[in-house]
Amino acid sequence: MNQHLLSNEELTMRLRQVGEQRYHDKHPYHVRMHEGKLSPEQLRAWVANRFYYQKNIPVKDAIILSKLPSREERRHWIQRIVDHDGTEGSEGGIEAWIRLGEAVGIPREEMLDERHVLPSVRFAVDAYVNFCRLQPWLIAVASSLTELFAPVLISQRIAVFEQLYPWIRPEGLEYFQARLHQAPRDADHGLELVLRECKDRGEQEQVISALHFKCDVLWAILDALSLAYPDAEAQR
Repeated sequence: MNQHLLSNEELTMRLRQVGEQRYHDKHPYHVRMHEGKLSPEQLRAWVANRFYYQKNIPVKDAIILSKLPSREERRHWIQRIVDHDGTEGSEGGIEAWIRLGEAVGIPREEMLDERHVLPSVRFAVDAYVNFCRLQPWLIAVASSLTELFAPVLISQRIAVFEQLYPWIRPEGLEYFQARLHQAPRDADHGLELVLRECKDRGEQEQVISALHFKCDVLWAILDALSLAYPDAEAQR
């Protein structure tokens, strides 16, 4: 017996439940970060490894862009690439993340040559890019919906870094400040596409699974960091 088509409200609720259960803010490494308990080495490791994810965001967005079926949607989606790659005279999110690295004490050269990127992190991020390359555009779009959960977390992170890690130079927080308005815009557009284009219950379950996969990618990045940079108390 076929399952009934979820209403937009029901599908949105199911998507948000994925974040409530598995978004990476619940990972122990991330929890410690927001409690101010990471050492400078652990925080630098997070910044350096997360950079590999950040630099691949416009790559996956270019892949999705190439699949979108209408000029109107491509015009909308391309802003994501501009936000991260920047334009002449207006540097984007990738440059801002490099400055975050410098603000926590990682030289630009070490950010760019990826010497600190863990193999498991590289594998997880590459898997996400390949997922977007191989899946239909609707499923790839759905995997980006972690942005639904990002704005509140980003706002919290700015306050955490300012209050609990005062040794971070303030200019390093520019990336997060920009995402306060970019992430909600992107989330609204991605959710609009998913709600509009899902035609049957099977597709709805696929988009929920895609978001679950993306949360697993972000979780795997923190798993790798936990193993490579364990908490001092856990080693006793």
